[in-house]
Amino acid sequence: MSKPNVALQLYTVRDFTANDLPGTLRQIKEMGYDAVELAGTYGLETSDFRKLLDEAGLAAVSAHVNLSEFEADAVCTAASYKALGCSLVSIPWMSMEALPGGENFDAAKAIMTKAAEACKENGLILGYHNHEFEFKTLPCGTYVLDALFDATPGILQAQIDTGWVMAAGLDPVEYVKKYSGRCPSVHLKDIVKVGEKFEDRPVGKGAQDIPAVTKAAVESGAYIMVVELDRAVDMTSLEAAKQSREYLKKIGY
Repeated sequence: MSKPNVALQLYTVRDFTANDLPGTLRQIKEMGYDAVELAGTYGLETSDFRKLLDEAGLAAVSAHVNLSEFEADAVCTAASYKALGCSLVSIPWMSMEALPGGENFDAAKAIMTKAAEACKENGLILGYHNHEFEFKTLPCGTYVLDALFDATPGILQAQIDTGWVMAAGLDPVEYVKKYSGRCPSVHLKDIVKVGEKFEDRPVGKGAQDIPAVTKAAVESGAYIMVVELDRAVDMTSLEAAKQSREYLKKIGY
């Protein structure tokens, strides 16, 4: 069983990429990351962005792509991310209105279906990345997130964000296992509860059982594991990314 790619979600270091994208990409490579997950293209042409990634020695293995981009032009959007080197693109979120139980779900599903077709034509997988709010229970007793995946066989794969799963009160290990075979990518988000809220920590410094999470991810077929912090606490986002990479190396990734 081969080891998955360890990527950094560039949203983690958005405060640095906003001021110096080439320099930040070089620093990410120096930390020991060989791959990144994109969160937009910074207004750059596909070829120009690909050149920056290549110069830094980083592979864009996956990307977060809003559903609105696919709605505007599914074919062009899929082709652009394929050209950037991605094998997976995930919808980073949708409003409750666009999810099962919402009044716009049928319209959203139609867009996702076209997006999945365009992705398949370009050799891409289409996924959905969860937050905490998709674990609201529908009247039938099913979580919104599970209802979404139940309604989209052959369309959506799961990109499980383990931090948000934990924040919702579920076991991240068991939830990753639940989507074994349909879980090509997992977000390694480590968190701690502070009062009534959750805060991010570098991977390995929070409450997550990261060795168990990574084991479940690999056994469930994940070939990409993504480090993500929504907000670093008491350190820079680059330092949090660095500490995360160092920890993952220690446990064999």
